[in-house]
Amino acid sequence: MKLRLFPQETAGLQALAGMAEQALAGTHTLAELLGAGRADFSSLAESLRQHEAASTASFATLLTTMRTSFINPLPREDLYVLGRLLNETSEVLTGAGELIELYTLDRIPARVSDQLEILSRQAELTVAAMRSLNDLDSLEDYWLEVLRLAKRADHTHRAVVAELLAAHSATTFTKYRMLADQFAAASRQMRTVATQVGSIIVKES
Repeated sequence: MKLRLFPQETAGLQALAGMAEQALAGTHTLAELLGAGRADFSSLAESLRQHEAASTASFATLLTTMRTSFINPLPREDLYVLGRLLNETSEVLTGAGELIELYTLDRIPARVSDQLEILSRQAELTVAAMRSLNDLDSLEDYWLEVLRLAKRADHTHRAVVAELLAAHSATTFTKYRMLADQFAAASRQMRTVATQVGSIIVKES
């Protein structure tokens, strides 16, 4: 990693960590939602929207910090890409919750829960990584583990789609397929965050 000769502004890194934390909180809320009764769908979906709003506020803080700081801990373009990806992850998670609410999906297949479990683990690793961006040498294992989990998530998604198709009518299949696709999209976002971190590691080494 390159030697830093001047103090670095850390507010941008704190904003990224906050965004990752909101994504992780979103996966926890979704886990509650998958096990909740219909009466609780609206309040839990609203909690997801609050997580997304907090993520967006942190993204705004990140953008302000990049504009006003003379020395940033990482190149501005890398900070921006990480922030955008993390904020979009919270948007995707909110979309998943709103699908459950709108379609009253209260019989979630076990494989869909498996998708969320993998996604939650990716989010946990991402929180730890965003908190450690000032020590890039420690993040190579994170990068590789999230990529491994992403491959597992892809396999699980294919299995979900096959099982749904075999067990449900076209209408029911479409509803649950949309939810499974949201989880798959969020997992791909986490993979892209990890890939971006890998790119930073290579550039800064």
